[in-house]
Amino acid sequence: MHKPVMLEEVLKLSEGPGFTPEKRLLIWDATFGRGGHTRAYLQKFPNAKVIATDRDPTALEYGQNEFKDWIAADRLQLEKFNFHAAQAFEKEGIFSNQQFDLILMDLGVSSPQLDNPERGFSFYHDGPLDMRMDPTQGQSAQEVINTWTEVGLQRVFMELGEIQRPNRVVKAILNDRKEKPFTTTAQLSQLIERVEGWRKKGHHPATQYFLALRLLVNEELEGLKESLAPVMEKALRPGGRLLVITFHSLEDRIVKYIFKERKDLGVPVNKKVIVPSRAEILDNPRSRSAKLRVFSRAE
Repeated sequence: MHKPVMLEEVLKLSEGPGFTPEKRLLIWDATFGRGGHTRAYLQKFPNAKVIATDRDPTALEYGQNEFKDWIAADRLQLEKFNFHAAQAFEKEGIFSNQQFDLILMDLGVSSPQLDNPERGFSFYHDGPLDMRMDPTQGQSAQEVINTWTEVGLQRVFMELGEIQRPNRVVKAILNDRKEKPFTTTAQLSQLIERVEGWRKKGHHPATQYFLALRLLVNEELEGLKESLAPVMEKALRPGGRLLVITFHSLEDRIVKYIFKERKDLGVPVNKKVIVPSRAEILDNPRSRSAKLRVFSRAE
């Protein structure tokens, strides 16, 4: 069961000036996932309409089935869309000539994505070494592991995974792939376990390696950098709020920097980053690395 992260904080910080339950707000949930935040918005603001987007076809299929009543009532519109495609804001489409009162970006991977072995996100479940949020687009993690050079793999793990010395793991990958290409998550995670060993209780040695591959395959950092300013400029109306939940220090750094730099557009709502409560972390351990930042567009 997917639990929307920091739901209480998101709802509280979505209460911008004049954002009453009676107001006809237009809300964009840019990362629909399993719709936890969308559902909460629809319930909190009875007169609001939510446009929810995702690049994962399975998420949209789920939404069409589970949210059909909201869709029929014209309070929810589901669209296949990757918010990283900043150029989309320049073209005709669902975002042309309209701006949103609230925009939410939850940059994490949903529990169904992590728990489904066929998606290849998890080192705890054996499945195809894929990791693409949209399985129809781009290169898979399997292609990266089997074709990239030693220098390329080291750079990915150091820069995106923030691993200080990935040398031994990379050399083992290059050696093993000569005999048999990597095709499953178990192959890769077991190699990392063998080479790295368990150095920290409760922290799988493959964690940062898999994270680095996921960020690379889905172009998550590059897409965030390229899309955040256009979203703030073109999709967020004056007086509106943008909420971004990150799960990686590099993502949070990007959001923090852009929010501070764009003083011409507005200001961050909170000086300090917002983190989950201890109670939430105990209830949902996957929320422990989450960070929330909120930007308010100037009137």
